[in-house]
Amino acid sequence: MSSGQSALSLDRLGSTVEVVPLDGLEIGGARVREPHRHDYHELVWVRDGEGAHRLDGGLVPVAPRTLTVIGRGQVHVFESGRGLRGSVVRFGDEMVYGGAERRAAPGWLLAGRGGRTVPVPAGDVAALDGVIAALAAEAALPPDARASELEHHLIAVLLLWIERWYDASRSEAREPGDADVQLQRRFAQLLEADFARHHDAGHYADALGVPPAALSRALSEVTGRSTKELVTDRVMLEAARLLRFTDLTAGEIAHRAGFTDPLYFSRAFKRHTGEPPMAYRAAVRGKSMHR
Repeated sequence: MSSGQSALSLDRLGSTVEVVPLDGLEIGGARVREPHRHDYHELVWVRDGEGAHRLDGGLVPVAPRTLTVIGRGQVHVFESGRGLRGSVVRFGDEMVYGGAERRAAPGWLLAGRGGRTVPVPAGDVAALDGVIAALAAEAALPPDARASELEHHLIAVLLLWIERWYDASRSEAREPGDADVQLQRRFAQLLEADFARHHDAGHYADALGVPPAALSRALSEVTGRSTKELVTDRVMLEAARLLRFTDLTAGEIAHRAGFTDPLYFSRAFKRHTGEPPMAYRAAVRGKSMHR
């Protein structure tokens, strides 16, 4: 992206769901896109092949039999790929959030930093391919009264499987009903919706119906970070994205990140990153995504 561009390229869906096959895809050199945001969520299923994504500037390796979850709004580029076979599934928030019938879909997987890469058990590969194929077939049909619900339920199956595989791959063993993990997942979803309007830890505790100390303890147990630290991380992640990838002024970025005082934002950003906003931008502007 040129330094004169004021905003990131934004990819939009042409329909509620898209499924793109990967059939021996090669990515590298001139075939690498500029960093861009999605206005949708993306699941990248790699049955075979290898490569790497960059998500918000961080390296996310791609390996065979893995599925990477990329949340809406992340700055993404598929940096390299060799012999990639599998599928890319794209869908909007309307397929996950809103309505009692949608509560089964684990939206926490898509919230916050995202970029989770989950190993898919060998015994589940055929079933995963089958559900993605069914979703692709539905998306290709002319819409009817049942299309939206069928697409939703197929996506919910994918997300629930990913949640299961994610839990199974975690280094620390936890019971599926672990209260702290469940609270963290509820918090992550709320944080993604509210981080630009509410920076105070008390708001999240109140909204989740738990004492502030109990929420902070649970989050520290699961993530190693307190409520305030997680809120600040998410706010500053958004500010860093905007500084690195747009030409918005510090005042405009402060406003988007939920600060009424640009000077206070500048001081807070420096405390968090070690550099004031414009120095951070100067350090990263024009650099390759290769760190």
